[in-house]
Amino acid sequence: MATLTGGQLVARMLRREGVTTVFTLSGLHVAPIYAGCVEEGIRLVDTRHEQAAAHAADAWARLTRGVGVAVVTAGPGVTDAVTGVANAWAAASPLVLLGGAAPTFNQGRGSLQEMPQTQLFQGISKWSDRIPSPELVPSYLAKAFRVARAGRPGPVFLEIPWDVLSNGAEEAAADQVTRYRTEARSPGDPRQVEAALQLLSGAERPVVLAGSSVWWDDAVQPLERFATRTGVPVFLNLLRAALGLGY
Repeated sequence: MATLTGGQLVARMLRREGVTTVFTLSGLHVAPIYAGCVEEGIRLVDTRHEQAAAHAADAWARLTRGVGVAVVTAGPGVTDAVTGVANAWAAASPLVLLGGAAPTFNQGRGSLQEMPQTQLFQGISKWSDRIPSPELVPSYLAKAFRVARAGRPGPVFLEIPWDVLSNGAEEAAADQVTRYRTEARSPGDPRQVEAALQLLSGAERPVVLAGSSVWWDDAVQPLERFATRTGVPVFLNLLRAALGLGY
């Protein structure tokens, strides 16, 4: 049976998720991902600093309503991306950051650029973990995209050691991961909706403060219809205004 490297499996999952662009700063620890992305037709944007790569992935997510992806090398590459992840965390932006790491058999021995990376993101991400083996790459990537987009969106960090990226696993591993998330939206609670209508009908000077969920849920037109029918003034945050959605 055909085998793929961990890096190829990463790229295969990115393509399955519709990822067309990955932001990075070239580093040897994550080179197998680059090879996989080239094979899958995924564009690599090589920045001058990992912080820029993380910020660019965050911006990509916000502008496309998708998930932004950044790939950084081990150690200083990962630490340079912390600010971008923290910004995505504060903005509830779905960002998947993939970080390289020393081979698992050398971890704890002072390998090049080795440091406790997953702990760095535990307070500023929805999930931070290490992929332990090549055959688990698809399932970990599937969870990463599910967690990043579910509920209140946010960033996810996955550490992928060198040997996990360079060693092989059966190609079927990628095809076995299916139906791992839903596109369905959570319906509103009818009782709470009715309570909101009652409050609105009795309000003297109501106003709508619309946040980022209007963009993520593609709810601009329903909001516009609501504002037009009720005459309630609407205020948007800076992101909405920057996108030309102001009233």
